[in-house]
Amino acid sequence: MRPILVPGSNCWLQAEADQAGVLVDARDYYRAFYRAARKARQYIAIIGWQFDSDVALLRGEDAREARGEVRMLPLLRQLCDENPELQVYILAWDYSLLLALEREWMQQVLFNWHSDRIFFRFDGTAPLSGAHHQKLVIIDGKLAFTGGMDICDCRWDDRSHPARSTMRCDTGRDPHGPYHDVHAAVAGPVVDRLVEIFEARWFNSGGGLLKLPAPVSRDDVEVEATIPLPPGPVAVSRTFGKTLVPLQDSVQEIRALYLDAIASAERLIYVENQYFSSRAIFQALVRRMREKERGRLQIVFMLPRQPEALREQLAMGVAQVRLLRVLQRIARETGHSLGVYCAASRGDDGQERYTYIHSKMMVVDDRFLTLGSANTTNRSFGLDSELNLAWEAADGPEGEALRGSIRRLRVSLLAEHLGLQGSTVVRELVRAQRLVPFLDEMAASGKHRLRHHPMETLFDQSPLLKPLEPDELIIDPEDSVLDESLFESLRQEQGLLATGFRLVTRWLGLPERPHPASLPVEAPPPEP
Repeated sequence: MRPILVPGSNCWLQAEADQAGVLVDARDYYRAFYRAARKARQYIAIIGWQFDSDVALLRGEDAREARGEVRMLPLLRQLCDENPELQVYILAWDYSLLLALEREWMQQVLFNWHSDRIFFRFDGTAPLSGAHHQKLVIIDGKLAFTGGMDICDCRWDDRSHPARSTMRCDTGRDPHGPYHDVHAAVAGPVVDRLVEIFEARWFNSGGGLLKLPAPVSRDDVEVEATIPLPPGPVAVSRTFGKTLVPLQDSVQEIRALYLDAIASAERLIYVENQYFSSRAIFQALVRRMREKERGRLQIVFMLPRQPEALREQLAMGVAQVRLLRVLQRIARETGHSLGVYCAASRGDDGQERYTYIHSKMMVVDDRFLTLGSANTTNRSFGLDSELNLAWEAADGPEGEALRGSIRRLRVSLLAEHLGLQGSTVVRELVRAQRLVPFLDEMAASGKHRLRHHPMETLFDQSPLLKPLEPDELIIDPEDSVLDESLFESLRQEQGLLATGFRLVTRWLGLPERPHPASLPVEAPPPEP
């Protein structure tokens, strides 16, 4: 069978991981990050779409292991106080004004002045209407975390996803609803290449040349994982929108990765994602289903019942429903099995609360896995900055360990969405040839957490709104909405929000504090 992964085409490169695994839901990820951060000797480097300073990393019984602070920023300050050699670098997207009321304000001041060894920057170098959506944590160049999870409010949950939980309460907020996500952890040479991504992003943001310290020898590096993956090669794939300042061509490796993986599918495609509105992925699925000489597929989508925000419901939610309805029709016509599901938990009051699916993951034939920050949307495949990892099992006995791990991950996730355990359920979930009929039976019974996705929009729910349904997508473009040369000619060093915070900082009389290593240079570090 022809390999899916092709460096230089659908991935930047492949590098070895000595240890690897998948962390399921924020309880497992936040706990693993907390433990790794406490062991940091040289640096902690973090890229994110969003941060909140007061997020509790350990909750409930996990908090018993805490030594001092468990909240994000106070913990980082405590670690710097305890270790004079430790440096912390945080790079956050300089977010759109549309999100200003949803974000913690004055973060550049708040983080930078908590410690003289915490360096926080906003990155406003995304194309107009684009976002920096990568999520990456690197500790001492030895261990890295990347996937769908930011360390911010309203993300924490465990795998039981109860309808209500007092532990899903962030500072100053009422408890949020059930929330599901996946993340990866890796150790070994692949981390060196992720360091290159961080250094390039830091430079391009205007932070100057930053060379993170070479890793020191450590024998206490351990990948904690919900589902371990065997050592071996890991592919790194990216999305970057085209910009002129900094000069950067468009990179669409993740888009190509999904297209190639779908084209290769022989039995099964399993997708967990926050959105599905990508025209390219839709067309790839249609092409594969219409190949008459190839076997029939089991295609499974796990999605949130509906997008969180109204602006997302009006745009990507409408596109998602239209695309899924067409895929269902084509699957019926061509003999493939397609199931679209969501999950809900029933509370003591009898009311259901739907689990918000935030994952960005795909499994093909239990031999290929990709997960990361990229949603299956147009913007994640062409405009925003994204980062995915991928694993592909070799043919024959040498790939059996990885195939087994990918299968265990898929089965474990489906069991979580069903709310079921036990050997009988596992046997049914392993049998890929009748997966959709089994899931349909479980969803139709109403006895478990799995539900058929209603595939309805906000406009379908009200006849009065139906005439207002938009014909075109609003917030899911593949490219910047303005010509890049015009926009870049007007761009300043940082984006609007970062510029505003910089002005406020100066008004308060607080001088900006550059990192000592951020020196003017004539040329940037090598682009990832």
